[in-house]
Amino acid sequence: MLRLKNTLTRKLEEFKPLKDKTVRIYACGPTVYGNIHIGNFRTFVAVDILQRYLKYLGYDVRYVMNITDVDDKIIRGLKQSGKSLEEYTGFYTSQFLEDLERLNIQMPDVLPRATGHIPEMLDLMNRLDQHGHTYKGDGSVYFRIASFPEYGMLSGSKLDGNQAGARVDVDEYDKADARDFVLWKATKEAGEPSWDSPYGPGRPGWHLECSAMSMKYLGESFDIHCGGVDLIFPHHENEIAQSQGATGRPFVKTWLHVEFLLVEGEKMSKSKGNFYTLRDLVERGYSAQAIRFLLLSVPYSTQLNFTFDELRARQNSLERLQNFRRRVEEARTSERGLRSGEGEESRKARDAIVSAKAAFEAGMDDDLNTSAALAAVFDLVRDINIAMDSGELNEEDRLATLEFLDAVDSVLGIPGREKALEISSELRTRVDELIKQRHAARRDRDFARADRIRDELAAQGVMLEDTAQGTRWKLKQ
Repeated sequence: MLRLKNTLTRKLEEFKPLKDKTVRIYACGPTVYGNIHIGNFRTFVAVDILQRYLKYLGYDVRYVMNITDVDDKIIRGLKQSGKSLEEYTGFYTSQFLEDLERLNIQMPDVLPRATGHIPEMLDLMNRLDQHGHTYKGDGSVYFRIASFPEYGMLSGSKLDGNQAGARVDVDEYDKADARDFVLWKATKEAGEPSWDSPYGPGRPGWHLECSAMSMKYLGESFDIHCGGVDLIFPHHENEIAQSQGATGRPFVKTWLHVEFLLVEGEKMSKSKGNFYTLRDLVERGYSAQAIRFLLLSVPYSTQLNFTFDELRARQNSLERLQNFRRRVEEARTSERGLRSGEGEESRKARDAIVSAKAAFEAGMDDDLNTSAALAAVFDLVRDINIAMDSGELNEEDRLATLEFLDAVDSVLGIPGREKALEISSELRTRVDELIKQRHAARRDRDFARADRIRDELAAQGVMLEDTAQGTRWKLKQ
């Protein structure tokens, strides 16, 4: 039974879809004015795991993530770049999609861009106007929060002290202050991106974008809305106000928010020199899979403290999982002493697999507790390694172990079965032949040639490991 912490009710609740076995999810995507930092990717990895686990449980998932390709930050960058809006945001959108692939984050079913949905936003504004929620000022259109008594239901923000007519014209508030927010921003300067509307030329406010796109693709009421905790107020609070103000229906059943990522115990910022994108870390020699591993190592609802020591540790843990998988895959040929599986040790292996699966699912059911789920995986690694060392793992349990690892990979996106599949038969044949030549050279005490073969393989990204059972190899991540 999956339970999720619902920000709206502030409770851990059993998850039940609004309709049958279909789950509709919306996640606030990136604002494409630069490369996305690892704090944002923590949220995207968490949402990826959510929708993966729902599929694992047998639900049909419709997952939508938006691309914000017009807002204040984008317009500031656009002025400096000298490019068109499409060129400027198109470049960073492509970079973002490449990063998703690197991190093994599955693509959403729909990836709508704000600029492609201006008619839907204008229609939503018209509905709000008909219900008396809007007013005009200085050519812009604002949402009157006093017209929506339920304002603050998500964040707990109160209207106490809110002055009539006090409003904000920017996409993000400087402080947690309940004020009327902009729906349509009048054009301020020549050359600024704008669209024609019944309210005059301008562009949509950030909050309006998400309401219009989510309801177009998921309906006026849907199951789960995700984002970082920094979006609870004002962004998600404003989404609720304008969506329910227009439809009169509950907007979202479950709100799921991902906690902050800290860097060495501090908030990440460019001024502190601790601001990292995925590309920054890959250029330093860390694998994208290890970065994903670190981002999911702590439950989404707990703050994650990023350190390079921890990243190196996760790289080692990932390699341990990948080596374990390879050992199990090769056990049929490399572990000649496998028995029929009727002894006490074989029963232990079988029980370990059943126990690991139950513990993995229990962890995931507990508000996506990835830390507990990973603990179950590594317990199995220990137990099955013991069984293989003693020659007590039978074929049935070997296959059951691989099946469990496939299930883990389908939910967490690790240990990277996709990487293993990238090894071509030609590469395997080539590497196996060079390993044989290296063994012959060492047997003949021609250690210089053996070292040259090792160096040749290393230059091709192939790392060797000499063990009591023979030489194993793997591709460098």
